[in-house]
Amino acid sequence: MTPSLYANPVAGLPPQTDLTTDTAIFTQAYAVIPRSAMRDIVTSALPGWTGMRMWILARPLTGFAETFSQYIVELAPDGRTENPDDDPEVQHAIFVTQGRTALQIEGQSHDLEPGSFAYIPPGTSWRIANPGPGTTRFHWWRKRWQPARGLSRPDPIVAREQDIAPAMMPGTNGAWGTTRFMDPADLRHDMHITLVTFEPGGSIPFAETHVMEHGLFVLEGKAVYRLNRDWVEVGPGDFMWLRAFCPQACYAGGPGRFRYLLYKDVNRHAPLWPNR
Repeated sequence: MTPSLYANPVAGLPPQTDLTTDTAIFTQAYAVIPRSAMRDIVTSALPGWTGMRMWILARPLTGFAETFSQYIVELAPDGRTENPDDDPEVQHAIFVTQGRTALQIEGQSHDLEPGSFAYIPPGTSWRIANPGPGTTRFHWWRKRWQPARGLSRPDPIVAREQDIAPAMMPGTNGAWGTTRFMDPADLRHDMHITLVTFEPGGSIPFAETHVMEHGLFVLEGKAVYRLNRDWVEVGPGDFMWLRAFCPQACYAGGPGRFRYLLYKDVNRHAPLWPNR
């Protein structure tokens, strides 16, 4: 099995001698939840699951990011669920960062390992378990799918990031690449999950300002990231949550590559009424 190269929550609790100073911040435009803040005391559990706890990184908040939720789920050996979500309108995506994960989609079994990705369309039967012997962890995104005239719901996807050649951004000499789990030309998808990689010295050399909401979880390396008017240093296990139109840029100073999971909403009209 491929060893995990992906950052995970630190968990546990810090000693009483530690200082509280870190990079945790919540503003009107963005939030940063550092790895150091992802401790046992802030975990949650869900009904219908066994041997499970999770860190809720993002959830819809009126006036902030409103389209998605993002969790890091930890399953103990033999932890599982037969019914992950009761809402038939919700689509799901999973990215495994630690351990083995047994996933069933419409009765078809998939053995996932670190680097594995799965997309589960709305209204699809699925279940997930940790066959053991160790702990497994995965990211879980949830978004209510927005139907569009002439488009059916997307098909399930099961893939490994190790098997997908990154698409390199033009003019960057290989410094900036994106591993795409969804086909950008497939307009059935109203969200994209990608894995973004910057080589040392790579950058986003302008302030991206756009309608898409973002969740960014740093898997590897460090960088300074511009969030609205601030430059924030981020590293493995840190999470950034950006509302629509928050200016953003980054510079990966090295010494190693900088990689993060990225969520964004795409391919639909901007709603003109609340909750529609």
